[in-house]
Amino acid sequence: MVNYYKYLPVSKEDESWGLCVLNAGCNSIQAEEPYPPQGHPAHHYFDWRRGRVLQEYQLIYITRGEGVFESKSMGRVDVKGGTVFILFPNEWHRFKPKKEKGWDEYWVGFKGEAIDRLQEASFFLPGNSLIDIGLQENIINTLKTIIDYTKQETAGYQSVISGAVMYLLGQVYSLTRQNVFHAEDRIENIVNKACILLRENFENDVSIEQIASDMHIGYSRFRKIFKAYTGMAPGQYLMQLKIEKAKLLLRDKSRLIKEISDQLHFDNSFYFSKLFKLKTGVSPGQYRKEILSYFDSK
Repeated sequence: MVNYYKYLPVSKEDESWGLCVLNAGCNSIQAEEPYPPQGHPAHHYFDWRRGRVLQEYQLIYITRGEGVFESKSMGRVDVKGGTVFILFPNEWHRFKPKKEKGWDEYWVGFKGEAIDRLQEASFFLPGNSLIDIGLQENIINTLKTIIDYTKQETAGYQSVISGAVMYLLGQVYSLTRQNVFHAEDRIENIVNKACILLRENFENDVSIEQIASDMHIGYSRFRKIFKAYTGMAPGQYLMQLKIEKAKLLLRDKSRLIKEISDQLHFDNSFYFSKLFKLKTGVSPGQYRKEILSYFDSK
C-alpha cells in the first residue's frame, strides 16, 4: 500500500447531486510510527488527547493491525483488522492504532442529503459506529476505485465517486444483515482473508506462516485448505503475484533486473531469473525485449 490522501474541491453542482466526496486516501502505519501522519489540513488533523469533531461523514476501513476507537456515543472500543467505523458530523471522536501493531486504513469523507436521509432512517447511527465486516475484497476494490478517480479528477468524476460511496454504504449495510458464517463458510472466509492479505502485502517481506498465525490456524491446515480452495499452495499463489508484478516492472527499461528482484524480495537476481523463466518460459531480459518490441510496433 502506497500512502495517499487528497482533499477535493466541491462545486454547487456537486452538492446538488445529493452526495459529494470531500476527501479520500489510504495509509499503512507501521509499528511505533506516529499517528496521524503529518500533512493533513488543520481542520482534519487531531491528537489523541483532544480528539476531534468534523463537519462531515467519514467511512474508515481498517484492513490490518489493531487499535482503539472512542466517540461520544460509543465510548471506547477495541478495533481490529476487518473493522469499519463511520464518523458523524458534530460527533466527538478519536482513534489510533496500537503502537506495537500499527494498522492499514482506507477512508473516504463525504456529505449530502442522501447520507443525511440514511442516518435519519436509522441505517447508520453514531451509537453503532463500529461494524465488524471482516476482510472484504469488494469493499477494498470500491475504496481503491474512489481513490483512483480522485487522482485523475476528470470531468464529472464527483458524480461517479458519490455513486461509489452510496454503493460502498450499501455493501457495508448488507454485510451487517447477513447471517453468521456456517463452519464451511468460515473456511472460505479464512482463504479469502489470506488472499487479500497476500495481494495487499506481496511487495513487502510477507510471511505466510505469520498470516496463518494471525488467523489462529496451524500452518499445515491453512496450507491444505488454501490449496483446496485456490488450486495452489499459498507459496505458489504469492509467487504468482510477484511474477505478474515483475512483468509490469520489466516494461520500464530503466529498471535493472537486480532492482526488480530486490523490490520483490527474491533472495537474489539469479533465483529471480530462474524462477521467472520457469513460470513464463523466457528470462526476464528476453521478456523485456519482447514486450518493449511489441509496444514499439504499436
